[in-house]
Amino acid sequence: MSETYDLFQQGRAHLRKGRAAQATVALEKAKRREPDKASIREALGIAYLRIQRYEEAEQEFRAMLELSPTDHYAHYALGRALEGQGRATEANGQYKLASSLRPQSAHYASRIRDLD
Repeated sequence: MSETYDLFQQGRAHLRKGRAAQATVALEKAKRREPDKASIREALGIAYLRIQRYEEAEQEFRAMLELSPTDHYAHYALGRALEGQGRATEANGQYKLASSLRPQSAHYASRIRDLD
């Protein structure tokens, strides 16, 4: 296994155990090694969301969307980051994109209804 993969797995383990701040340390190191890995960016973005570092989360999910523009979860998570910054209109746009990419998601539809 590569050191980057080990860092990624360490970060994910911290997330599973509810230690988002600790997860950022390993995931930031992994991102420096492989900045074009969407899986690393997603995990890091989730960690940032959980510790309410919304601007950093926004950056990670925007980077994910550069790598994979049709990733429904990245649109949803970007919406969460924007909503956390008080940018509800922009957030709702991202929720609508997520819902259009995955119309069966009741959760995405629920976020839209909450903001409409």
